[in-house]
Amino acid sequence: MDGAPTDTTHLDWGNVGLGFSFILFNALISTSLQLGVGSSLLSAAIRCVVQLGLVALVLQKVFETNNPWAVGSIACLLNLLGTIEAVVNKSKKRYNHMFSAVLFGMLCSTIPVSIIGIRFAMAIDPFWKPEQYIPIVGMLCGGTISGIVVSVSYALREIYDNRDKVEMYLAFGASRFEACRPVAREALRLALTPTINQMRFVSSKIQFISNSVFALDNSVIGIIAIPGMMTGAILGGSSVQQAARLQMVIMFMISASTALASIITTIITLAVVVDSEDRLRPDRVDVREHPVWRARNWLFSRAVDGLKHTVQSCRGLRRKNGQNGAVETERLLG
Repeated sequence: MDGAPTDTTHLDWGNVGLGFSFILFNALISTSLQLGVGSSLLSAAIRCVVQLGLVALVLQKVFETNNPWAVGSIACLLNLLGTIEAVVNKSKKRYNHMFSAVLFGMLCSTIPVSIIGIRFAMAIDPFWKPEQYIPIVGMLCGGTISGIVVSVSYALREIYDNRDKVEMYLAFGASRFEACRPVAREALRLALTPTINQMRFVSSKIQFISNSVFALDNSVIGIIAIPGMMTGAILGGSSVQQAARLQMVIMFMISASTALASIITTIITLAVVVDSEDRLRPDRVDVREHPVWRARNWLFSRAVDGLKHTVQSCRGLRRKNGQNGAVETERLLG
């Protein structure tokens, strides 16, 4: 990288503690103004510290080994965690085998896009260098999760809640692909809209109007708020030009990965909820909480019931001992 400085900033846990004081300041403001978000801020900050600390420990070992199999394992793990996030945490409606379908869509998008982008667009050889490959796969997974959740959620909502249009197409003899085409088109449009807006914001232009008056085209985010990857590259010592080009490549890769994953998962979703005999199958859509959360609620209720039973037993035993003591006292006094 041209113009890269040789020194880097070293941060220890004392610096993290000083940064944590900003969270304490926010929590203090929340408490004084009775906003009710102080505990959420503290818990989120503590969770952030724990998660990033564990990630740093794992990635440090992977970077030291410089093993392509370790890098591939981390990439698969990121896709697996992204699938769990999309299916378990963010999806209100699910269908049979949705986990495997989402995992398949993520692997078929993030892995090839990352390999082609890093090897050719970024000109890194070998492409699996952990310092470059793992962060990029992580960013691709983050963008892909959002696209999958938006597209699949819209498709399932249309099939389950607003099925009249699809049923009308099927009743008039349309195939399931023809009947679901409007739903798929709108789902993919919604999935790609955040990525398009993000690139549009980054590419905001200042247009000169007159008398030194400037107007911003679409947004000012690309000029006032420098995008994350570009900021990281600049802080890491890269020149501004190299950091800007890196941000461009990353944005284009995220767009391609999101589009590919959304297309795959939307097609699979519609193929499941509309069967091969062109019948609408809303019975395959599950609107309940995910089994993980149902199991958690069941365990919590059982724990609460057990605690109530224990407290009642202790009270009953104490009451019985008190009655026995009173009877014994009356017998002695009598």
